[in-house]
Amino acid sequence: VANGAGGSAFGPAEAGLLREVARFSAAPLAALAAREARAALLEAYLGRRSAARVQAGALARGTGETIRAALLCADLRDFTALSEVTEPHVMITALDAWFDRVAGAVHAFGGEVLKFIGDGVLAIFPVTATSSEGDAARGDCEACEAALRAVAASRAGMAHLDQVRQAQGLAPLPFGAALHFGEILWGNIGAADRLDFTAIGPAVNLVSRLEGLCKPLGRSVLISGAVAANTATALMPLGEHTLRGIADPCAVFTLPED
Repeated sequence: VANGAGGSAFGPAEAGLLREVARFSAAPLAALAAREARAALLEAYLGRRSAARVQAGALARGTGETIRAALLCADLRDFTALSEVTEPHVMITALDAWFDRVAGAVHAFGGEVLKFIGDGVLAIFPVTATSSEGDAARGDCEACEAALRAVAASRAGMAHLDQVRQAQGLAPLPFGAALHFGEILWGNIGAADRLDFTAIGPAVNLVSRLEGLCKPLGRSVLISGAVAANTATALMPLGEHTLRGIADPCAVFTLPED
């Protein structure tokens, strides 16, 4: 075995020691590599924050915590009709391109995708821990601003994708996205033998219903009053609207250029 400097080879004693070190270090290194691979796999399927909670032992059904977060709900328009006249592999490519844009924007601004549902996306931008009332208000604003930047980046990415698709003779991919801010329960929900680490609560229901209002209002982005109250970004008011299953009317806004 050469010593790496172009000099004399290791002697039998040194070579033997190296073999012993390799033999005893192989198992720990393999275990470390396997653990890193499992962590990467969990993050790919659950998201970074959720994967960290699961690895830390948050595995029991019904466990969770209440957190404040900005929520983003988005999906493609007329996806069912498009999928009926499109080859499956072409449709999967289109879905991947869509998810790349929206999930890439969410992650770029500190959010986490909780789940893909068909052609839909649910993502959160959690408020970081704070120590005072002023810090709490700042944390709320930071989460909402991050969500607004992410949805703007998603829209820009989709505009570019539509240009590419049209140059290829393909139909554009219109979408709707909604933003809301509130408290959610984030944790394990499901059956005894099949769990999902996700978010539930009235805020999740509201952002989903709000996203469903995009098509009737002819807007690609709708923003709740709760987000509008936590941002300095100029927004265009669209009045109050009744959302299915939501008791109180919701003040609705959009981006000025939408």
